Amino acid sequence: MYLKACLNGVRRKDQHPAVPCTPDEIAADALACRGAGAAAVHVHAKDAKGFDSLLASAVDPVVAAIRARCPGLPMGLTTGAWAMADSAGRCAAIGTWTELPDFASVNWHEEGATEVARALLARGVGVEAGLWNETAALAWSSSSLRRECFRVLLELPGAVAGTEVEEQAVRMLTQVRAAGATDVLLHGEDSSAWPMLELAAARAVSARIGLEDTLRLPDGSLAADNAELVAAGRALMGAR
Repeated sequence: MYLKACLNGVRRKDQHPAVPCTPDEIAADALACRGAGAAAVHVHAKDAKGFDSLLASAVDPVVAAIRARCPGLPMGLTTGAWAMADSAGRCAAIGTWTELPDFASVNWHEEGATEVARALLARGVGVEAGLWNETAALAWSSSSLRRECFRVLLELPGAVAGTEVEEQAVRMLTQVRAAGATDVLLHGEDSSAWPMLELAAARAVSARIGLEDTLRLPDGSLAADNAELVAAGRALMGAR
């Protein structure tokens, strides 16, 4: 089964010392995760202070570093509005990238999501539709761009109780499959990260794990790094 490593997210080193932030750190981590069983990586490009950025000055070095260190490894980026609130600005930034990822996630609940998706498609970058809730799943299902998105990401929150988040995930999975989604990746965050990976394995859909989604291993202990999380994810998926 397909397992993607999500290397950093919005996290910084004050949350975990192994969170990769610089291009060299991110590329080295991508290589380690590939060795641990990751089929692809998802990263957030960072500025000099460790904050997420969509500017070419942050994106290009990260993409180039991963390409150099991990030839052939599929890699994707976030386009989250927290990195740049204005959707027109996000589209403009995408237009300046000189090093292109294979794909990028677009959070469908964010203002300007369809415009951002079109900007990516115009550059030849694959679009992953990030659906954080059932409202977003319904909006994507009725979007004229849904067939242009090669993958759907069902992103479940960590603040919801165990059985409730599983029920929500199943409803969202049913919804997007009815709308024609064939490539679906299911993941959670913090307390829902490992339950969602297990549900993904049980439902035969793709999954992801990494320091973006959780700092802890299935037994609750602090993970040493992303590679340890990926190895644990592979072990859980193989046990299904």
